[in-house]
Amino acid sequence: MTDAVVDVYGAWARDVAVIHLDGVPAGRWGLRGKPVDEAPPTIMFGIREAAFTRPDSGDLVAKLVRTVTDAAADVLGAHLRDTITVELVATPAGRTAIGGVIVDS
Repeated sequence: MTDAVVDVYGAWARDVAVIHLDGVPAGRWGLRGKPVDEAPPTIMFGIREAAFTRPDSGDLVAKLVRTVTDAAADVLGAHLRDTITVELVATPAGRTAIGGVIVDS
């Protein structure tokens, strides 16, 4: 996932990318009202709101979603590619902190 972020934003993003993996054991998923052993992957991607106001935001967001989906399919299996959900969650300026300090940019 970090490599996917770097592919879109450049090498500088490697130092700020944080990947959090949540695992849910097989048999604890439900899909369409029925239990399933393998649920489609869902990726929630936190991104600064400013990324959506750039002149190239349409292309950037499309590339980010495509690249993250490809990375997940490479790791989890190509058979899941068409079921992978990517949600981009925008964080307004001033609402992210690193090391206890608000980051404005």
